[in-house]
Amino acid sequence: MPKKFFKKPTTSFRKVVKEDKSSFPPFAAARVYDVVRKTPKGEVITYRTVAKLAGSSQAWRAVGNVLNKNKDPKIPCHRVIRSNGKIGGYNDGAGRKIALLKKEGIIIKNSKIKIEKNVRSRWYR
Repeated sequence: MPKKFFKKPTTSFRKVVKEDKSSFPPFAAARVYDVVRKTPKGEVITYRTVAKLAGSSQAWRAVGNVLNKNKDPKIPCHRVIRSNGKIGGYNDGAGRKIALLKKEGIIIKNSKIKIEKNVRSRWYR
């Protein structure tokens, strides 16, 4: 066989396309904290709802990251749960989060919360 068949192609298909992230809207932790701070005692809110109210509806994972880094006890991060009713993470541990929620009157069964009983939309509209 001729050697030209064994040559490496001159065009590389592995070029990485760099995104211009300056066009994405900024996701500020302050907006997340403002939304979570408004959550009344005895009620919970989902990460997805926090993201939507903070101005970036697809950023629910970013909400989790922001809340995980929070050390301010005035921000009730324990009131934020997953959309499927599961407890989700907490920077002081899931056991502490469950204890705080139970103390506020939230009913937890099998590490899940009945969302329709504890989540009300009247206060964050």
